[in-house]
Amino acid sequence: MTKRSDLFYTMLLLLAAIIWGSTFVITKMAAGSLPTAVILAIRFTVGAISIAAFCGKDLSEIDSAYLKWGILLGIITFFSYGVHIFGLELDTTPGKSAFLTSIYCVLVPFVYWLFRQGRPDGYNFGAAFLCLIGIGLVSLTDGLTILRGDIYTLLGGIAGAVEIVLVAMACKGRNPLVMTCLQLVFVAAFSWILVFSQGFLPESYVTNDIWGIVYLGLFATAGCLALQSIGLTYTNPSSAAIILSLESVFGVLFSVYFYDEVITLKMVLGFSLIFVAVIISQTKLKFLKLFKKSQPVEIHRIG
Repeated sequence: MTKRSDLFYTMLLLLAAIIWGSTFVITKMAAGSLPTAVILAIRFTVGAISIAAFCGKDLSEIDSAYLKWGILLGIITFFSYGVHIFGLELDTTPGKSAFLTSIYCVLVPFVYWLFRQGRPDGYNFGAAFLCLIGIGLVSLTDGLTILRGDIYTLLGGIAGAVEIVLVAMACKGRNPLVMTCLQLVFVAAFSWILVFSQGFLPESYVTNDIWGIVYLGLFATAGCLALQSIGLTYTNPSSAAIILSLESVFGVLFSVYFYDEVITLKMVLGFSLIFVAVIISQTKLKFLKLFKKSQPVEIHRIG
């Protein structure tokens, strides 16, 4: 590849990181007027329809195995995103949410270990230690307590790590785009069931919030999935991992600018440790050795 094409694919990944970073503020604002189930229902319906359009005739590949995996992935994704949004609905700020959610990158090797897919190495354990300290700096109050919203956000990060491992297992020998489409369909279905069964349809809403959720489904879910898939194919893995990890940094920047979030020195130290932990876990510092061999990156996002 030429340097020009390298830059092009790098910019695709950077655009994905920027869009994902913007989702935390948009979700926080929407959570102020809409129930969590409604946000999930609209977002994943839009995302599922968009991905289905990309799949086209490939949807004919769906069989009972696809459906079983789709249901399982739908359940874990529904839980992961549900508790994440609920945390924002409570007292977690968008900036804190961006970094606390990113712990899924550090946890993935340990979840793989639980599924007997290989023991984490020293880099993974070191990253986990740094991440734990970072979480403490970000979340613990002066009274050494943790806010409810932060707890839900951390649960979402843990569930996100499980989701990534299950997605990797589900996509073996199957069309990943079709599998993702089913995953989104079932999240949307579970969300709409909850909306109507519990009477969560709001009597009034802010129109901008609805458009914000449509943006999440169309761009942060479907659009970024395409950007990630194309960018990862033509970018060296260490660079890709670092670029995609900037999602949390952009999340804080958007929160400071659009949400007027106040960032303390303690939070900056915590954010920095979590970010370094993510970089170590994802790259094992191979970029310091000018590592260029092509291999998959363990970052997978659906939005």
